[in-house]
Amino acid sequence: MSERRVQVGIIGAGPAGLLLGHLLTQAGIEVVILERQSRAHVASRIRAGVLEQGSVATLNAAGLGERLRRDGLVHAGVDIAHSGGCTHIDFKALTGHAVTVYGQTEITRDLNVAHDIAGTRVLYECADVAMTDPLAGPVRLSCLHAGQHLSVVCDVVVGCDGYHGVSRQQIPPAVRREYERVYPFGWLGVLSDTPPVSEELIYASHPRGFALCSMRSPTRSRYYVQVDLSERVDDWSDERFFDELCQRLPAGVADGLVRGPSIEKSIAPLRSFVAEPMRYGQLFLAGDAAHIVPPTGAKGLNLAISDVAALAPALEASLLYGDHYGLDAYSEQCLRRVWKTERFSWWFTQLTHRFEGDGFTQRLQQAELDYLTDSTTAQRSFAENYVGLAARSP
Repeated sequence: MSERRVQVGIIGAGPAGLLLGHLLTQAGIEVVILERQSRAHVASRIRAGVLEQGSVATLNAAGLGERLRRDGLVHAGVDIAHSGGCTHIDFKALTGHAVTVYGQTEITRDLNVAHDIAGTRVLYECADVAMTDPLAGPVRLSCLHAGQHLSVVCDVVVGCDGYHGVSRQQIPPAVRREYERVYPFGWLGVLSDTPPVSEELIYASHPRGFALCSMRSPTRSRYYVQVDLSERVDDWSDERFFDELCQRLPAGVADGLVRGPSIEKSIAPLRSFVAEPMRYGQLFLAGDAAHIVPPTGAKGLNLAISDVAALAPALEASLLYGDHYGLDAYSEQCLRRVWKTERFSWWFTQLTHRFEGDGFTQRLQQAELDYLTDSTTAQRSFAENYVGLAARSP
């Protein structure tokens, strides 16, 4: 068995794990990153593409902003379609800030290049990852990698291995509290090499269900429609998808939509989930290992980046200078932000999606949409949450 010692062991090589490893490596802290999937699999995941102002600042400060600044699409607002028309929410006018469209796959690519240059020990295709008790001093991580048993002794372990990962399960049920809401629908998403139908994102609330018009670049579009969880991707031809999407958009928008063959098509179920605490002994959780939000508010990736932005300097202060205050405050600090973000994502999902129920609920939804259309105060609250509460103007 091969064994080594590092200061920080990171489980998961998604954006959270790679970004944390990059920041710690920059600070002179030795890390190892263990990932269950292959590098190609992780790099090909189609995920979120909207970055809050704070996430952009974090990536720029980490030296990861060259392609982001060149290729990212800065959006100063979004459109919310309902009742046959569109309401424009002007982020710049309401908060002084904007968001940037830059896909998670591109962030993963930038991080992998940075790790290749730095020579970080990022190990893909690690099977049977396990750890010893996080309360009992240094934690030993073990796995099977490249046909050999590997053991790594770590001062700290950070679980960035997602909802189905092993890290969260190391917190005993008597200590771990989990809160979850599973929604009775999913998003059927299509990626196509076609120009976006609009320069801004369009969120549509329609009697047939929710729809979203997004993009990854000026020539690549990402579209979604709400579907029942019983639906199968194979039953949705491209023609059927675009027909359904156009029915949920205002006529003027639908008329300008360019159709094209899908290069990726999938159904993502929606859920809200939070695990508390985000620390147990020398184990820390970050990203989807600790929390999941429905994608309506484009918050999942941003929450993961926020976790890392708080955890990296706290680990640096503790491991290099003996200052443990940041680590001691990490879970409570993050969970305050997490629950505010969960609230916004839940509210926005409730506002825009079709729920089976009585007419009273639907009329309330319409009243809320009308209020958002008519009230500058409501629009400012929406804009503050969308661009990121930490970035709002005083």
